[in-house]
Amino acid sequence: MAALIAENFRFLSLFFKSKDVMIFNGLVALGTVGSEELFSVVAFHCPCSPARNYIYGLAAIGVPALALFLIGVIWNNHTWNLVAECHKRGTKNFSAAATFLLFGSIMGRASVAPITWSVISLLRGEAYICALSEFVKPSSLDKFPAEYGAEVLAKFPCRDVPANLTKFRDEVTRRLRYESQLFGWLLIGIVAVLIFLTKCLKHCCSPLSYRQEAYWAQYRSNEDKLFRRTAEVHSRILAAKNVKQFFGFVALDKEEKELVQEFPVEGVQPSPQWNAITGVYIYRENKGFPLYSRLHKWAKGVEGNGPTPEGHELLFLAS
Repeated sequence: MAALIAENFRFLSLFFKSKDVMIFNGLVALGTVGSEELFSVVAFHCPCSPARNYIYGLAAIGVPALALFLIGVIWNNHTWNLVAECHKRGTKNFSAAATFLLFGSIMGRASVAPITWSVISLLRGEAYICALSEFVKPSSLDKFPAEYGAEVLAKFPCRDVPANLTKFRDEVTRRLRYESQLFGWLLIGIVAVLIFLTKCLKHCCSPLSYRQEAYWAQYRSNEDKLFRRTAEVHSRILAAKNVKQFFGFVALDKEEKELVQEFPVEGVQPSPQWNAITGVYIYRENKGFPLYSRLHKWAKGVEGNGPTPEGHELLFLAS
């Protein structure tokens, strides 16, 4: 138990430090595996009651998967960029293909954790056995006593059965575990094929060369880091000025005093500037020159968001 908890805390630490998409997805999957193991040990207890087993078993697989999916959507920056885009500018500037690409990116990233949860649950088999044990036909079991029915079959996952039914319980458990693991492996295969086809399609349709795409990824990462770091310093200095104006002095530590002296802040950015650099960004070019982000586009003084004769939309979304 302690090892599982430590594994999840280690995952959370790496999760918030990671910016790379593949590492991000891998950490999400790893954290989901650890969480599923913890859930199975602590929380999963089959009721072993007719009509309840099915609901409980499906809920044990589906409800956490749904919650993980929604969390994935919430944590995806594209989601809130889309919300900001719809609120400020609407979706009139996006083609149908671009909109599909955007939603596909959000859904694909958010699906990593729920798919991992579902696969691990199916490979373990406990939830599947709990859900379907009562639906096994007694006639499919050789020499199964006629006086027993669904009520006894529903108790098979809990091993609470008469001694003369032990061999039937083992057979039912083995059969259902086989089906559950088969579905789990099939899901892994289907997802692997879809990921392969998606990656192939992405690189085939990409307007960028491999090196330029790598440069774009580096630029986005560096811009985001520098923007966040600068915004944190700017907001701290601005807050210090306002506090000083109110109280007549401000209590700063040595590092903060150096920041205030080194970076004088005269004012704040107007809302139109914030709106200009906020929202969904699909790769665009202007007169043949790439525009790697909304901030880059604003800095170059390029107006508008939709395709124009000089600035056209290319269907390629940042990962």
